[in-house]
Amino acid sequence: MPLPRLPGPLPVEVLLMRHGETVWNAEGRLQGAFDSPLTERGRRQAAAMGRILAALRVSPRTHDALSSPQGRAQQTARLALGRTGLVARPEPRLREIGMGEWAGLTRTEIATRWPAPPDEGILTFYARCPGGEDLSAVAERAADLLLSLRRPAVLVTHGLTLRLLAALALGRDWDAAEALCLPQGRVLRLRDGRADIPEPPRTSSDRTRLELGLKGL
Repeated sequence: MPLPRLPGPLPVEVLLMRHGETVWNAEGRLQGAFDSPLTERGRRQAAAMGRILAALRVSPRTHDALSSPQGRAQQTARLALGRTGLVARPEPRLREIGMGEWAGLTRTEIATRWPAPPDEGILTFYARCPGGEDLSAVAERAADLLLSLRRPAVLVTHGLTLRLLAALALGRDWDAAEALCLPQGRVLRLRDGRADIPEPPRTSSDRTRLELGLKGL
């Protein structure tokens, strides 16, 4: 089944963010509709995204903010948006795909009970999850959300949902969603049918390391 098609390029800028690292991410456990809190590293990643948003001059005057209602996304939104003045509105269409019987399990545990076919991609992996949410349903709600945007927006979401949002916004197919992987702590900017990942601003510690490095030349 092909991805839904939007009528054209998004008329507004979208800044996509994945939640920071969680306890279950660190343990290699799939979360889906389940939740676990951010780790210290995850909180640093959220703060780093906040610095990127501040450098992009994001504010309530310029952007709306929407977040998955799941705890890890809400926590990330609060930490990242603090210096922008934005408060994220919970948006159920941004929630992560339901993982059915695999929620809470590691990939090793899954591979033991449900052996994978050779060269399995990430979308095929999600598609064969017993009792999980259908990929096409996630794509439909993602497309519905994008079509509802009237202003530039910051969207705080999850790994699989973010892949589909980006592919849809760019008018691409499942292969593009398969290939896309945004690191936690970075922001994906979508505008005029193109995508880029803005560089984070240098922190004082970055500048100190650079100065020390230059002194050694």
